Amino acid sequence: MSGPEDKVTTTTAASSTDFFESIGKKADQLAPLTNGHGTNGTTNGSATAEDDGDDGKVVEQIESLCMNCHDNGYTRLLLTSIPYFREVILMSFQCDKCGFSNSEIQSAGEIQPKGASYLLRLTEMVDFERTVVKSDTAVVKFIELDLEVPAGRGQLTNVEGLLSTIIDDLEIGQAARREQGPPEVYEKIARIIEKGRAMLAGEDFPFRLSVDDPAGNSWISPNMRDGIGKWEKRDYVRTPEQNEELGLAATEPGATEGGPDEDIIPDQVYEFPATCPGCMHPCTTRMTMVDIPHFKAVVLMSTSCSDCGYKSNDVKTGGEIPALGQRITLKVESEEDLARDILKSETCALECPELNLQVNPGTLGGRFTTVEGLLTQIRDDLRSQIFETGAGGGDSLASGERHTWNEFFDGLDVAIRGEKPFTIILSDPLASSYVQKAVDPDQDDPQMTVEDYTRTDEEEEDLGLKDMKTEGYEQDQANGAIAVESKPNGE
Repeated sequence: MSGPEDKVTTTTAASSTDFFESIGKKADQLAPLTNGHGTNGTTNGSATAEDDGDDGKVVEQIESLCMNCHDNGYTRLLLTSIPYFREVILMSFQCDKCGFSNSEIQSAGEIQPKGASYLLRLTEMVDFERTVVKSDTAVVKFIELDLEVPAGRGQLTNVEGLLSTIIDDLEIGQAARREQGPPEVYEKIARIIEKGRAMLAGEDFPFRLSVDDPAGNSWISPNMRDGIGKWEKRDYVRTPEQNEELGLAATEPGATEGGPDEDIIPDQVYEFPATCPGCMHPCTTRMTMVDIPHFKAVVLMSTSCSDCGYKSNDVKTGGEIPALGQRITLKVESEEDLARDILKSETCALECPELNLQVNPGTLGGRFTTVEGLLTQIRDDLRSQIFETGAGGGDSLASGERHTWNEFFDGLDVAIRGEKPFTIILSDPLASSYVQKAVDPDQDDPQMTVEDYTRTDEEEEDLGLKDMKTEGYEQDQANGAIAVESKPNGE
């Protein structure tokens, strides 16, 4: 009876990780067949694959209809996982009759609880090598090029390949636009093509690439040497329209409507109905206002779904927008410093020079914890993205890059244990972050400095402050109404 029992155990242990191995493992399996050598030392690789049966196949091949000549071609499927990301399906179609070919990528996972928006600022030629996963629900924008690619075919490429494909597609129809279309359309697209070619040649740095995916299944590869503002990721709650486009259940009307205006009582927990961003079922959001001594009142929010297990928490700060941003520098020298309370708002950037750590605004959202807790969360989130995503996670990493990441995490662990002094720098354009003092509030902490700074134009634009007008708008509205009334009929 031991034989059948062992067989059953092996069968039930199989999971998605057995099918979605990393690209590195897939290449190792394919290399003997590509070189013409089987696993038993023979030179007939195809015979070896046939002897192994379906279990030995690296690429699945399916006969399918060609949409060009309506004859039969072949679709090849590769199930794999991308390091730092998740499982994907690579598809390639080839028709031997008419020569038509096509390739596409699809996410093998589920729709993520939140949408994801990535922003990459390209400043040098090496940035063109960044891997880009564009799902069929993602919108791609080259901001300085004033060019947007709507949701469509999924792609696995790099920044150079993505931009080259877009420019090549625009050039294909230029001859027809010159003959048939309005001349201004032809001239505008010609300027876009010219500027795009200059970008590819490295003559128009810097410029920005944005990938916005409501399904959360797109990705731009990060680099551990990225500074603040180089690579950014922002998770967001989808709108009802986006949920409808993805085929998810619509939000129940009136689910989030509040009652009459009432003053919020500090330290009292409020509950109100919400919709889970993961499964779209009704759930409960809890909120309470906490007064941080010698700082300001903040709102703690927590959402928990009993149906799918989704949980999230966030910290929101209120009040007026200050005229200046604030930069807090804390020297952590002992275990007591690790226990200091720290509030990192969602607009705050974090930097630790001794640990080679930089966290962009919006990456972690708002967090009210201790210094140790904040570093621990950053370490766990990064480690899960790099080493624990998909099947094998970082198996495809080069040995040098893997060694660099291991040294980085070892340095974080030493700092979390209080065995290495380091510096934390919080730069918040809204001055909504806070670090607890180790002395009396009216005294200066020798290990902490707080300085105000003038926000940059980029920070003002990201916060929407350049488009905000708080004075004199009543007169502008009145002048606009008078101008409309003074126009003659028919204009």
